[in-house]
Amino acid sequence: MTSPLHQLKVIEMAGLGPCPLAGQLLADLGAEVIVIDRASTPADPTDINRRHKRSLALNLKSPEALKIAQQLIAQADILIEGFRPGVMEKLGLGPDECLRANPKLIYGRMTGWGQTGPLAQTAGHDLNYLAITGALYPLGTADQPPVPPLNLAADYGGGTMFLLLGILAALYERHTSDEGQVIDAAMVDGVPAMMGLLHTWFARGWWTNQREANFLDGGAPFYRCYTTADNKYLSVAPLEPHFFKELLAKAGIPAEHQDSQYQKEHWPERSQHYANIFRQKTQAEWIAIFEGSDACVAPVLNFDQVEAHPHNAARGSFVRVNGVLQSAPAPRFSRTPAKTPIEPRAVGGDTANILSTLGYSADQIAELQSAGALT
Repeated sequence: MTSPLHQLKVIEMAGLGPCPLAGQLLADLGAEVIVIDRASTPADPTDINRRHKRSLALNLKSPEALKIAQQLIAQADILIEGFRPGVMEKLGLGPDECLRANPKLIYGRMTGWGQTGPLAQTAGHDLNYLAITGALYPLGTADQPPVPPLNLAADYGGGTMFLLLGILAALYERHTSDEGQVIDAAMVDGVPAMMGLLHTWFARGWWTNQREANFLDGGAPFYRCYTTADNKYLSVAPLEPHFFKELLAKAGIPAEHQDSQYQKEHWPERSQHYANIFRQKTQAEWIAIFEGSDACVAPVLNFDQVEAHPHNAARGSFVRVNGVLQSAPAPRFSRTPAKTPIEPRAVGGDTANILSTLGYSADQIAELQSAGALT
């Protein structure tokens, strides 16, 4: 059986964050992903974003190395890069040059600020991109600054996933037009695109700018985390009344709370009341109480605990490759399964093999090495 993206050829310009994850996810699903790296380094088994990829190391300031990169891109279906606007153009690998040589190329550009706009040429990170979209402001407690949600929301949610959406949409469109195109994937565009529900609630007056005073920001006593007797945590999230009713019954909370579940004036007092209740038992005791119920309660696990959770274990959601914990490929396919995760290869370790497939002889490869085109 082949994987869903079997025979799809992807060139990834080495970088950080969203692009390496995008390349990994494409490689997991069977795409042939070649990373153009700056310098060779030994294999690192912990570099999970490199699994299933091949790599060659080129000095792109060398005309000979630039020619090699151009040859690879000319044969590819997709190019992904995450540099500041203009960097690829300065290298001689901008969209105009690449699409002229390969009109069917899907050229994916991943940035925080986007290819245009007053901030396009400035530095930034996930937290900055998240900040100007309005998505960061609601996160955290009412009396403290907002809390960074790791780098999941902008880098990977608004970045990687929208880059992949754009790429796969362009591939689909290519079947009709027989032409490639450029994808401008910006985190400051992707994050707002995920906020439709919040924008709806805000327009209806159901969401306020006051932190910790809304349905999903920790303000609701039925949608937040609580500390248990053993200083561990429970996530409690029965938004729907029939699920909330089950929580009340299982936790020994007064049943009359159901009738006023969404009356915000009760939330601060009830949050404290529920916190006192959940403090009375250990996390394991609460999980036993809620086992098999629809009360929407789950333990908050750390990285050392996730692998052993019965649901994760049953689905094989996590795997170990030579002892390194990582996710199994996602999503799952009924007929064309993703690849089984393997240990990442050395950076630049495939240089000779890749060059040979382009028609370079062993002597030519040696000459390129001597000339400093290969790193």
